[in-house]
Amino acid sequence: MEHIDEKIDKKKILEKYDTDSNTRVFTGIKSKIFKFLFASFSIYCILINFLFHFETRVNRASFVGLLVCFSLLLYPSMKNKKNDIPLIDYILAIVGLFCYFYFVFNYKSITKLGTLITPFQMIIGIIGIAITLEACRRVTGLPIVIVSLFFIIYGLTQKSLRLNIYNLFYTTDGVLGTPVKACQSYIVLFVLFGAFLEKTGISDFFIDLANSIAGGSIGGPAKVAVISSSLCGIVSGSSVGNTVTTGSITIPLMKKNGYKPEFAGAVEAAASTGGQIMPPIMGAAAFLMIEYTGQSYGFIASRAILPALLYFAGIFISVHLEAKKLGLKSMDKNELPKFSQVMFTSWFLTIPLLLLTFFLVTGRTMAQSALFSIIACIIVGLFNKKSRISLTKIIDALEAGTRSTLSVGIACAVAGTIACIITTTGVGSILFEAITTISQGNLLIAMLLTMITCIVLGMGVPTTATYVIVSTTCAPILTNMGVNYFAAHLFVFYFGIVADITPPVALAAYAASAIAKSKPMNTAFNATQLAIAAFIVPFIFSLNPALLFINTNPFEVILIIITSLLGIFGVASGIRGYSIAETNVIERTLLIFGGLLLIYPGIFTDTVGICMIIGSLLLSKFKVGE
Repeated sequence: MEHIDEKIDKKKILEKYDTDSNTRVFTGIKSKIFKFLFASFSIYCILINFLFHFETRVNRASFVGLLVCFSLLLYPSMKNKKNDIPLIDYILAIVGLFCYFYFVFNYKSITKLGTLITPFQMIIGIIGIAITLEACRRVTGLPIVIVSLFFIIYGLTQKSLRLNIYNLFYTTDGVLGTPVKACQSYIVLFVLFGAFLEKTGISDFFIDLANSIAGGSIGGPAKVAVISSSLCGIVSGSSVGNTVTTGSITIPLMKKNGYKPEFAGAVEAAASTGGQIMPPIMGAAAFLMIEYTGQSYGFIASRAILPALLYFAGIFISVHLEAKKLGLKSMDKNELPKFSQVMFTSWFLTIPLLLLTFFLVTGRTMAQSALFSIIACIIVGLFNKKSRISLTKIIDALEAGTRSTLSVGIACAVAGTIACIITTTGVGSILFEAITTISQGNLLIAMLLTMITCIVLGMGVPTTATYVIVSTTCAPILTNMGVNYFAAHLFVFYFGIVADITPPVALAAYAASAIAKSKPMNTAFNATQLAIAAFIVPFIFSLNPALLFINTNPFEVILIIITSLLGIFGVASGIRGYSIAETNVIERTLLIFGGLLLIYPGIFTDTVGICMIIGSLLLSKFKVGE
């Protein structure tokens, strides 16, 4: 009974804080119909990438049209939903489908007309955009819709209604733009890969593995949460979803071990959010980066791995210091799984992930890599006694893939409208001028202002849409001020993502607080403190791209890793108020400022920063000696 109650609670938490979990629940024949439709859509997405070679606009318009239709049928207009689909939703779904498929069957004549589209075609475009925004509101929430409407209204003040409708609906720059191209071409296949990988039982393996590695150390449950959430986050595309899934196990264990509820929830939220910056998937943003930066997948994944590891190292350090400060003990090793046993019985579950990485790095196309890895999941799943893949599970995975694609695809379509207005009106240059004027050309101040802007733009917005918005509005600000192009894109992505744990929105932290039964805002502030590395590392690699293996050598990379870890340790120790022992105001000040100095590259700043941290540690050591 306890297990059932926990499931109900998890579902309620997801519905409250993760909008794309707030779906209708169908039973009987209706459930079978939607299962068939969703599984068929996943198969269709595979076919249009490998067998059906339709024209680009046909592919994208049919893809978005079906997503809009399914979203309006699956998601209710209000949270206090009824599982029956009202007539108005059927009408909206059919009209939305008609608008996109009107373009599918008439794209040649519409393309010839160009900006001289007819009044009827204008009406089709307006209705299509409006229904897409409504579908997005239901699936992902209001924030991205509000941002999109703001940009659309701004666009109407700059150009005519006809031109805006043409650009937004009938070109490959608006709702059918680059984000949808990436989503339809390969993100959907990687979402499917994630759905199949989940069916192999890999999440349980990750949790057991984390327990075997860190469960027996001081403050073990929190360290288990960091490791398991980072691993599960590789597969999950949602900070909130990952927080609830792994947090339902790790948060009660942390509380039982002696951590305060606010801290336990914060650890899980911070770690789960970090899964969005962890290669190989990076919350699907890695694949959008290919389009926006022009770099290969291998380049992006290899450059992003070290900053991600430093992020989790920062949380791990904070957790360890808190455990020492509270005097917590380790978990009973007799109750923990043994590493050798876990690896011996379940190591093969990692084969699809390893194959995916191998295919991508060795030059296979994105679509081929995803498809081969999906096939590997099915084969591997046949050998897992605990969670063997059957035909039913394959159909369930296809259905789950479509359900997950709805939120990503609709968000990409709406993000495309934002990118379109920014491109056609030059609004990005206005933001650039504002920040450069305020900063007076000072790079550090400009980076701080850009950081704040990215956090605001990322509040309540899905990962893929967040990257599209911040990469088109904020990344050019840093590149125009001399920051490396890829470093600038990674910088804005990091700060768009940390909005999930940064007050006042902090959806991942609020979801964790619901499980921990803690105060939401206190949990969010604790999560922000724990994720301090996310606020430090982007400055480090933007000021010194050696951390991204750009224009560097092995010695510089080793040096920046050491100084980065010391800087993170200094700031984390200062915030937690513990290093060798509990620290006083002077020791904490030395630790924090010493850590911050290590952000800025240079012999002088590094030397002073290290001396300040060592000085604080010596003071603590002397105090302990007394």
